[in-house]
Amino acid sequence: MSGDPDSHIESTALIEKGAKLGRGVKIWHYAHIRKGAMVGDRTIIGRNVQVDTGVRIGTGCKIQNGVSVYSGVTLEDDVFVGPFAVFTNDLNPRAFNQSWKITPTMVHKGASIGANATIICGNEVGEYAMVAAGAVVTKSVQPYQLVAGVPARHMGWVNKAGELVSKELDPPADLT
Repeated sequence: MSGDPDSHIESTALIEKGAKLGRGVKIWHYAHIRKGAMVGDRTIIGRNVQVDTGVRIGTGCKIQNGVSVYSGVTLEDDVFVGPFAVFTNDLNPRAFNQSWKITPTMVHKGASIGANATIICGNEVGEYAMVAAGAVVTKSVQPYQLVAGVPARHMGWVNKAGELVSKELDPPADLT
């Protein structure tokens, strides 16, 4: 990674030995990238973002300030995560549980997660889906689906550009 003129890593960021960073990454103040994490080319990691051990982040992603991406979370290419969005990785959290298991979460290519949204582990966010700000995702989101609310519920369908194209329950024929 060193010597990549297209990358920028703030001096206050902590990049642990064993983390893998792609070319052209931008990592801002107080971010923490743990050993075993992989961050793809041209990805932007905002201020106070934590990327935990074993996390995979694709190419061209943008993770806004204050997000913690915990073990078990995978973000494919071109994913947007808004400020202070939350991912969980334990379905039965207890401070005293010594045998807890990580429950994986997958966010597919081009999906967007709004500010302060919560994604409960074990769910998938489909390609180019959109999770509204403040939503709590308790079940998987279909490709191109727009969800909002607590718990998140179907609001419509968006195209690849993120524009609302239908409020019907069934997706339109062409969402590209």
